[in-house]
Amino acid sequence: MSEALLQSLAYFKRLPLEKKFYFGEDHYTSSHIIRSLELFLEFVKKKPSRGELSSFIKSNYFIYKSQGASKNSEVLFTGYYEPILEGSIDKRGDYKYPIYALPNDLITIELSQFSDKFKGQKIIARYDGKSVLPYYDRLEIDYKGVISDNANVLAWLKDPVDLFFLHIQGSGIINLLNGGTIRVHYHAANGRPYRSIGNLLIQDGKIPKSEMSMQAIKKYLNEHPEEIPMVLSYNQSYVFFKIEKDGPLGCIDVKLIPHRAIALDQKKYPSGSLAFIMTQKPLINESGNIYKWVNFGRFVLNQDTGGAIQGAGRADLFFGNGRDSEIAAGNMKHKGELYFIIMKDI
Repeated sequence: MSEALLQSLAYFKRLPLEKKFYFGEDHYTSSHIIRSLELFLEFVKKKPSRGELSSFIKSNYFIYKSQGASKNSEVLFTGYYEPILEGSIDKRGDYKYPIYALPNDLITIELSQFSDKFKGQKIIARYDGKSVLPYYDRLEIDYKGVISDNANVLAWLKDPVDLFFLHIQGSGIINLLNGGTIRVHYHAANGRPYRSIGNLLIQDGKIPKSEMSMQAIKKYLNEHPEEIPMVLSYNQSYVFFKIEKDGPLGCIDVKLIPHRAIALDQKKYPSGSLAFIMTQKPLINESGNIYKWVNFGRFVLNQDTGGAIQGAGRADLFFGNGRDSEIAAGNMKHKGELYFIIMKDI
């Protein structure tokens, strides 16, 4: 927990001390949140009992419960992880699916420059010499090769489904054929809408809703390779990557600590802030099977976001990397509660 708190403290200390963050209708400055996190950090270093921690929070902190997506304040919790994949620096044999860097023809237009009513809004586009157009979608990029002359390739993978889920997770470790390793991380997206291929496969009757998971999607596509282009292209959103020495990094540019970092809609919730979640987690046996789901509560930090994480009713818990992390993240889809914790004016 301490390391995750230090990551958020590093984020807030980069900001103007008077920058405001909103907790419902209330707001607190960066300076206040720094003191709030430091107080909490100093206390948890003492390894308090559950009762001592509860009393400490009641005495020193306000608690804000998320409104969630409905009147019952429920939040849907999913999971994500950092995949470890095999790749090649050069295109060769089966290694023919590119991890693209940011294309040189992608432009970002801040709409607030044109009118105050567009404050905070932007579009991702390209310029064809005459007009500003939406940037290419997944079908055009992966299956028509439209950016092959405009974007460097960081590495090549041998499975288009692995590449797709690397986009969904936002970061990954690539073990290269030459024995080296690179860590790739989200840099930008094409501005197209995120659409769930899981929902597509449910709607088309390919996978029952009760059985839906990342693992079920991979199994279906492995058994029906002829459907891969159509299914993957349903999600028009496309991610471009950069190489990082450390990570994975969240959207506030801090290292994500497994089981302590959470991805939320940063427009709805205060970035970097301390939170508490109540949901369920899986128990996984040595064979890699989930044998039970159990209730659990955990302190986390709001340090990331994602294309599918939209609105107040969605949250994504970071599980780390490795087999169990992939299994847990791929199967987690449980409702729960989300609370934010901020120091009182003491």
